[in-house]
Amino acid sequence: MSKKILLVLGSLLILSIFSTLAIAQETVTKTTTTTKKEVVQNPDGSWTVIEYPVNKEVVVQLTPTANFKGTGTAHIIRAADGTAVNLDLSGMPADMSKVYVYAVAPTGAASLLGPLDVVNGVASQSFSTPLNQFMLVLSPVENMNTFDTSSAVSLTSALPTGYAVVPRAVTSSEGSKQVATTEAVGSAYEVPLLNVPSFGDKTAEIRINFKGALSGLKGKAYIDNSKSGAKQIKMRFDDMKMAPKEKKLVLWASSPDGKYIKLGQVINSGKRQESEIRSETSLNDFGLFVTVEDNDVEQPTSTVYSVFGTGD
Repeated sequence: MSKKILLVLGSLLILSIFSTLAIAQETVTKTTTTTKKEVVQNPDGSWTVIEYPVNKEVVVQLTPTANFKGTGTAHIIRAADGTAVNLDLSGMPADMSKVYVYAVAPTGAASLLGPLDVVNGVASQSFSTPLNQFMLVLSPVENMNTFDTSSAVSLTSALPTGYAVVPRAVTSSEGSKQVATTEAVGSAYEVPLLNVPSFGDKTAEIRINFKGALSGLKGKAYIDNSKSGAKQIKMRFDDMKMAPKEKKLVLWASSPDGKYIKLGQVINSGKRQESEIRSETSLNDFGLFVTVEDNDVEQPTSTVYSVFGTGD
C-alpha cells in the first residue's frame, strides 16, 4: 500500500517539475520576443547607420538601388571637430547631371551635405558633417527631410565589414515637448553638460560662440536655478541680421542620456535685431545647443550647430 502511495506522489512531483519548466520556458520566449521588437530599422536591409570611430578612415561602398546604374565609394574620417566625407562616383547615368548627398542620422532625419555635379557619369567631391553616427544617401531629390523605404534614392552606403548597425531611434513626446531617443547608442551631437547644479540658486549667464554659417551672431543663455523643479531658460540672440534669413534657429537641451528636448525657436525675418526664446526643463543637468533648420522639426537635423559651454 505504501509503495502505491509513493508511486502516486512521485508521479505528481514529476508532473509538477515539467509544468514549472514549461512555464519558465514560455516566460523566457515571451521576454526574448519583446526584446527583439525594440529594434526598429528598415526590414529590407537599407538601414546602415553606423558610428564612425575617431581618427580612423572608414571606406564605405555605395550600393545602387533597384533599376539604377552607378557605383561609388566614400572615404569617411571623423575628427574632434567634425566628420569628413570624400565621395567618388562612377558609371552614373549619362543623362544625370546632379545628385544630392545626405547624411541620415539615427532618428531617420536627412541632413543635406550638398549637391554633387555629375559629368560624363563621374563625380568626386568632399563634404563635412558634425554627425558621428549616420549613413549616406544619394538622391535626385533636393528637399528630402526623412529617409525611409519610400524615399526616392539612387545610392545608399553599405554596411562596412566589422561594424554594427545603429538601430533606428524611437521618437516619443512628453507633453508639448518632443524627445528623440537613440537606443543603445550615444548622442548624435557631442554636447557637454553644463553642470547646472553647480550654479546654486543664482541665475547663470552663459555665452555661445557661433561659428560657420552663424559667424557674427551673438547669443547668451540665462539659466535660473533658484526654484525647485523646472529650470527656467532664457536665450537671447543679438545682431539677428547675421543669421540666415527665413531660417529657424532652434534651441535644444541635451540630457545626460542623449535625449534632445526642443526648447523653442526664432526666425530671422529681417525685421528685428534681437530675438528671445523662453522655456523651461525639468532636467537636473543638461547641455544646450543651437541648430539652423529649414522646416519645423521634432529633433535636430542640421549640419550647422553651435554648442554652449561654461568656458565660452
